[in-house]
Amino acid sequence: MAQTSAAKSDATPATRPGATPVLNEEGTAGKTTISSAVVQKVAGIAAREVSGVYALGGGVSRAFGAIKERIPGSGTVTTSGVSVEVGEKQAAVDLDVVVEYGARIVDVARAVRRNVITTVEQITGLEVIEVNIAVNDIHLPEEDTDEETSRVE
Repeated sequence: MAQTSAAKSDATPATRPGATPVLNEEGTAGKTTISSAVVQKVAGIAAREVSGVYALGGGVSRAFGAIKERIPGSGTVTTSGVSVEVGEKQAAVDLDVVVEYGARIVDVARAVRRNVITTVEQITGLEVIEVNIAVNDIHLPEEDTDEETSRVE
Protein backbone atom coordinates (compact mmCIF):
# COMPACT_ATOMS: atom_id res chain seq x y z
CA MET A 1 0.00 0.00 0.00
CA ALA A 2 2.94 2.33 0.62
CA GLN A 3 3.99 1.97 -3.03
CA THR A 4 0.62 2.99 -4.44
CA SER A 5 0.48 6.19 -2.42
CA ALA A 6 4.07 6.99 -3.43
CA ALA A 7 3.21 6.42 -7.07
CA LYS A 8 0.27 8.81 -6.81
CA SER A 9 2.39 11.54 -5.20
CA ASP A 10 4.98 11.30 -8.01
CA ALA A 11 2.44 12.64 -10.52
CA THR A 12 3.30 16.29 -11.06
CA PRO A 13 0.75 18.73 -12.43
CA ALA A 14 2.55 18.65 -15.77
CA THR A 15 2.27 14.85 -16.08
CA ARG A 16 -1.40 14.59 -15.14
CA PRO A 17 -3.66 14.11 -18.16
CA GLY A 18 -5.28 17.36 -19.27
CA ALA A 19 -2.95 19.55 -17.17
CA THR A 20 -1.18 22.55 -18.64
CA PRO A 21 2.55 22.03 -19.09
CA VAL A 22 4.65 23.87 -16.53
CA LEU A 23 7.46 26.10 -17.75
CA ASN A 24 10.97 25.47 -16.40
CA GLU A 25 10.19 22.22 -14.66
CA GLU A 26 13.08 20.35 -13.08
CA GLY A 27 14.77 17.71 -15.17
CA THR A 28 14.28 19.44 -18.52
CA ALA A 29 17.11 20.06 -20.96
CA GLY A 30 16.86 23.84 -20.83
CA LYS A 31 15.04 26.92 -19.67
CA THR A 32 12.17 28.75 -21.40
CA THR A 33 11.64 32.46 -20.86
CA ILE A 34 8.77 34.51 -22.22
CA SER A 35 9.25 38.23 -22.77
CA SER A 36 6.85 40.64 -21.12
CA ALA A 37 6.27 42.15 -24.59
CA VAL A 38 4.85 38.80 -25.73
CA VAL A 39 2.48 38.60 -22.76
CA GLN A 40 1.49 42.27 -23.35
CA LYS A 41 0.55 41.60 -26.96
CA VAL A 42 -1.39 38.44 -26.16
CA ALA A 43 -3.30 40.15 -23.33
CA GLY A 44 -4.05 43.20 -25.50
CA ILE A 45 -5.41 41.13 -28.35
CA ALA A 46 -7.48 39.00 -25.97
CA ALA A 47 -8.98 42.10 -24.32
CA ARG A 48 -9.89 43.69 -27.66
CA GLU A 49 -11.73 40.51 -28.73
CA VAL A 50 -14.41 41.08 -26.09
CA SER A 51 -17.64 42.72 -27.22
CA GLY A 52 -18.14 46.06 -25.50
CA VAL A 53 -14.46 47.00 -25.45
CA TYR A 54 -13.95 50.06 -27.66
CA ALA A 55 -10.22 50.56 -27.05
CA LEU A 56 -7.39 50.08 -24.60
CA GLY A 57 -5.45 52.89 -22.97
CA GLY A 58 -6.19 56.27 -21.48
CA GLY A 59 -6.69 59.43 -23.51
CA VAL A 60 -2.97 60.31 -23.70
CA SER A 61 -1.79 56.81 -24.60
CA ARG A 62 -4.53 56.46 -27.25
CA ALA A 63 -3.53 59.79 -28.80
CA PHE A 64 0.14 58.80 -28.76
CA GLY A 65 -0.77 55.42 -30.27
CA ALA A 66 -2.74 57.08 -33.07
CA ILE A 67 0.27 59.24 -33.93
CA LYS A 68 2.67 56.31 -33.73
CA GLU A 69 0.52 54.21 -36.09
CA ARG A 70 0.91 56.91 -38.78
CA ILE A 71 4.70 56.71 -38.69
CA PRO A 72 5.95 54.30 -41.39
CA GLY A 73 7.77 51.29 -39.99
CA SER A 74 6.56 51.76 -36.42
CA GLY A 75 4.14 48.85 -36.68
CA THR A 76 0.81 48.63 -34.91
CA VAL A 77 0.26 49.56 -31.31
CA THR A 78 -1.11 46.45 -29.64
CA THR A 79 0.26 47.06 -26.18
CA SER A 80 -1.23 50.50 -25.50
CA GLY A 81 -3.13 50.36 -22.20
CA VAL A 82 -1.59 47.02 -21.22
CA SER A 83 1.11 46.52 -18.63
CA VAL A 84 2.33 43.19 -17.30
CA GLU A 85 4.64 41.66 -14.75
CA VAL A 86 6.09 38.35 -15.83
CA GLY A 87 7.93 35.86 -13.64
CA GLU A 88 9.22 32.39 -14.41
CA LYS A 89 5.84 30.72 -13.91
CA GLN A 90 3.30 33.48 -13.33
CA ALA A 91 2.07 36.73 -14.85
CA ALA A 92 -0.05 39.67 -13.70
CA VAL A 93 -1.85 41.96 -16.15
CA ASP A 94 -3.11 45.55 -15.77
CA LEU A 95 -5.49 46.94 -18.41
CA ASP A 96 -6.82 50.45 -19.10
CA VAL A 97 -10.11 49.98 -20.96
CA VAL A 98 -12.54 52.23 -22.82
CA VAL A 99 -16.01 50.66 -22.85
CA GLU A 100 -18.69 51.29 -25.45
CA TYR A 101 -21.70 53.25 -24.18
CA GLY A 102 -24.62 50.95 -23.34
CA ALA A 103 -22.52 47.94 -22.41
CA ARG A 104 -22.68 46.76 -18.79
CA ILE A 105 -19.24 47.58 -17.44
CA VAL A 106 -19.29 44.76 -14.89
CA ASP A 107 -20.10 42.18 -17.57
CA VAL A 108 -17.48 43.58 -19.97
CA ALA A 109 -14.81 43.52 -17.23
CA ARG A 110 -15.71 39.95 -16.28
CA ALA A 111 -15.55 38.81 -19.92
CA VAL A 112 -12.23 40.63 -20.50
CA ARG A 113 -10.71 39.09 -17.37
CA ARG A 114 -11.88 35.58 -18.35
CA ASN A 115 -10.65 35.92 -21.96
CA VAL A 116 -7.26 37.38 -20.99
CA ILE A 117 -6.62 34.67 -18.38
CA THR A 118 -7.65 31.85 -20.71
CA THR A 119 -5.74 33.14 -23.74
CA VAL A 120 -2.51 34.06 -21.92
CA GLU A 121 -2.45 30.74 -20.06
CA GLN A 122 -3.13 28.71 -23.23
CA ILE A 123 -0.57 30.51 -25.39
CA THR A 124 2.24 31.06 -22.90
CA GLY A 125 1.76 28.33 -20.29
CA LEU A 126 2.15 30.97 -17.57
CA GLU A 127 -0.32 31.07 -14.69
CA VAL A 128 -2.16 34.40 -14.68
CA ILE A 129 -2.56 35.32 -11.03
CA GLU A 130 -4.51 38.55 -11.56
CA VAL A 131 -5.99 40.82 -14.20
CA ASN A 132 -6.67 44.35 -12.95
CA ILE A 133 -9.00 46.42 -15.11
CA ALA A 134 -9.36 50.20 -14.95
CA VAL A 135 -12.26 51.58 -16.98
CA ASN A 136 -11.07 55.07 -17.91
CA ASP A 137 -13.70 56.21 -20.37
CA ILE A 138 -16.96 55.44 -22.12
CA HIS A 139 -17.07 55.75 -25.91
CA LEU A 140 -20.17 57.54 -27.18
CA PRO A 141 -21.39 56.84 -30.74
CA GLU A 142 -21.42 60.55 -31.63
CA GLU A 143 -17.68 60.73 -30.86
CA ASP A 144 -17.05 58.88 -34.13
CA THR A 145 -17.78 61.96 -36.24
CA ASP A 146 -14.68 63.86 -37.27
CA GLU A 147 -16.56 67.07 -37.84
CA GLU A 148 -16.01 69.72 -35.23
CA THR A 149 -18.86 72.13 -34.99
CA SER A 150 -18.21 75.63 -33.79
CA ARG A 151 -20.74 77.85 -32.08
CA VAL A 152 -19.27 80.89 -33.81
CA GLU A 153 -18.19 81.59 -37.37
